[in-house]
Amino acid sequence: MVRRRTEKVPPVRRTRGFTLVELMIGVLLVGVLLAIGLPSFARYRDKVRTRQCIQDIVVLGGMVRVYYAANGSYPNSLAEIGNDGKADPWGRPYVYYNIDANGKGHARKDHALNPLNTDFDLYSVGPDGKTKPQITQKDSVDDILRASNGEFIGIAAQF
Repeated sequence: MVRRRTEKVPPVRRTRGFTLVELMIGVLLVGVLLAIGLPSFARYRDKVRTRQCIQDIVVLGGMVRVYYAANGSYPNSLAEIGNDGKADPWGRPYVYYNIDANGKGHARKDHALNPLNTDFDLYSVGPDGKTKPQITQKDSVDDILRASNGEFIGIAAQF
């Protein structure tokens, strides 16, 4: 009797994909991570924009003071100091008001209705794009402004 040598053929392995449950768990994890991360990123982006706006107001205020030193009066608009339509980080123009030339009537005011500055107002309407003359009003608390003749530059709610 002759024995035949039989060769074992390795079993065919089928590669399996992910099951529906595994895919759903993966999507759920990505959703949870996004829900945690996106608000943090949005807060960080707002802080960066606020810091940039404060720096812009410091620079623009310095340019206005240089103009005053050279001409003996404050400019009537930011265009006179060479501000080429620079917008705040939210894409809106900075607001400038010459108190010396135009009076205190339209100047920004604190909670006691006292003008914030005696020389000029310079501010951004902030993220919401809304503002009121009195900085304690709801539409103005997020404005980034210059107050106390440049001693304070920051968010209106912190003044």
